[in-house]
Amino acid sequence: MISYLKGILASKAENSPSGTHIIVEVNNIGYFVLTNKKVISSLPEVGDTIKIYTSLIHREDVMYLCGFDAREDRDLFNILQSVSGIGTKVALMLLGELGAYELVSSVIRDDAKSLTRTKGVGPKLAQRLILELKDKMVNWRDQIEYIPEEIEKINKIENKESYLEAESVILSLGYSRSEANESLDKALMKAENKNNSEELLRLALQWLATR
Repeated sequence: MISYLKGILASKAENSPSGTHIIVEVNNIGYFVLTNKKVISSLPEVGDTIKIYTSLIHREDVMYLCGFDAREDRDLFNILQSVSGIGTKVALMLLGELGAYELVSSVIRDDAKSLTRTKGVGPKLAQRLILELKDKMVNWRDQIEYIPEEIEKINKIENKESYLEAESVILSLGYSRSEANESLDKALMKAENKNNSEELLRLALQWLATR
């Protein structure tokens, strides 16, 4: 898997018969990368150096890269691919319309209306996305084996359930345990409502994005 590309932005196109895409030149090779308008708008001018987080889509008859300007967007894109009815095009549009944080927040709040703002996502698909994605995220903790020191630390946190819910979502986005713990420590210091998992998640993802 190609985790990211760092090179020269050779071109970018929002409305193309080939789809919204960019071409990144790395060591004299031009990589065609499908993306969305949100990513395009965040990029510098053609000719500048960029870093794009990528996901390689490999099917029987085609192979291509999808790219994002933030790691959490790329990792959430990969999770979206596992939801029935969500293909590459719809996943790209969801992240282009909402971004990783708002998408995750909508899922946690059971806010199907926000999801239907995306073209191609109707009420039934939005409800299915919430059902499947929320299960994957909030049940992530079932896969975690805590050592005694970590259990002791978590038990001392007044807002334990909020912390664990935010942690499980961060881990489901592909971050390590140490990254999740450090980002949530920072979030707890800034949060106005430490019992609100949504606020903790927002602050933690903000901190991770600026590292």
